[in-house]
Amino acid sequence: MQLTTDHEVEAVFQKYPDGVREKLLRLRSLILQTAEEMQNIQSLEETLKWGEPSYISKKGSTLRLDWKPKNPEYYALYFTCSSRLVPTFRVLYPDVFAFEGKRAILLPIKEVLPEQELKKCIQAALEYHQVKHLPYLGIS
Repeated sequence: MQLTTDHEVEAVFQKYPDGVREKLLRLRSLILQTAEEMQNIQSLEETLKWGEPSYISKKGSTLRLDWKPKNPEYYALYFTCSSRLVPTFRVLYPDVFAFEGKRAILLPIKEVLPEQELKKCIQAALEYHQVKHLPYLGIS
């Protein structure tokens, strides 16, 4: 998989508090690892959208990640709110994740990432245009 990175993304990561930065970089790593494992993702763009690190594949829906001082106990993985992504994740993982409306999975700073479930959510976003018509976005 080919990764294209905007040089300004690194500067944004450096602005987060140390513990938060570690969590966000782990989430970034999980996104990149998931994309690398997917046969149908040849390229991924890492850029800034609304000043937040964002990940875009040609077949998918944009993923963004961020932490906000107004909600310091959580960091978040954001999805396009007009997609079926978060509503589907709410049905599949009601006891695994906390959610913010139709746009985000909230991840507690003090907890370990539920990586297997999160990878399935990331995969669904990265190939969203191919799976949006499937029941539960093809997640089993």
